[in-house]
Amino acid sequence: MKKSIILIALILLGTHLYAENAYDYKLKPKKVSDNIWCFFGALESPTKANAGNMVNSCYIKTKKSFVVIDSGPSYQYALQAYTAMRKIAKFPVTTVIVTHEHDDHWLGNNYYKETFGAKLLGPASVDENYKEGDQTRMFQRLPKNAIKGTKIVKLDQHITKETTLQEGGELFEITPVGQTAHTTEDIFIYLPKRKVMFAGDLVMNGRITSNRDGSVIGQLFAHKLLRSKPWDILIPGHGFITDKTAMDESSQYFSLLKKRVLKALDEDIEADKVTTYVNMNEFQDKALFKELNGRNILDAFLELELVEEE
Repeated sequence: MKKSIILIALILLGTHLYAENAYDYKLKPKKVSDNIWCFFGALESPTKANAGNMVNSCYIKTKKSFVVIDSGPSYQYALQAYTAMRKIAKFPVTTVIVTHEHDDHWLGNNYYKETFGAKLLGPASVDENYKEGDQTRMFQRLPKNAIKGTKIVKLDQHITKETTLQEGGELFEITPVGQTAHTTEDIFIYLPKRKVMFAGDLVMNGRITSNRDGSVIGQLFAHKLLRSKPWDILIPGHGFITDKTAMDESSQYFSLLKKRVLKALDEDIEADKVTTYVNMNEFQDKALFKELNGRNILDAFLELELVEEE
């Protein structure tokens, strides 16, 4: 009992110290299933104006603790997310699971590590590609009052094979894709008891994905893996659709992208002409289409060109 009181006091003190003049993310959790709440970010790139609040971060309430899927873009974001969740249950966060290496999804890790000693799980690529002191994209783009307090901390466990986690009556099935998909290493998390899937950036809806570190072939392979589980709810890495149609946009986009780029290769279209030749206008009303679609087409061309040559 005394330990719980001390922990709560420390949390409140830390909240007070970091809340002063901090960026206000205005975070409001949305309940998506029994004992599961998510913070849904805007359908845009990270900017000083949104302070990286363009990612989906989720809490699963177990019997005595929270498990977090993707801790968000900064210490301040994580602190404010937890402050909002304390109104639902005054539980500690014991585990954080990171879906992939892009820093908008995990730079809140040090809040949970410093405050609760939470165990951090995720792909090895996070630790391989980032180290303490690196000025990542979030450090460069977020305002100082949003990024303050944020530090890069190492994961406690790398997910390299299918792993199960039992915590407070909840079973988490954590699966690595096993090949480059959205990034070189992506994982997804499935709760069989609740038939809820956390897909990370393997799935987006309402906006175009960035495939700068990924693979068209790998994305389609990952989608098959995701569909092999009997989920009713799927939380995308970005986007608001979580029902049975949550994957439809992403699957259609990558299927058509592959088909049309392969046709361009068959017709000997050169790389400098492919973004004009390949039309993806079914998606032109989606957020970030102008910013990302041309690059995705060119990257798909270069990837599939190598596959054809092999």
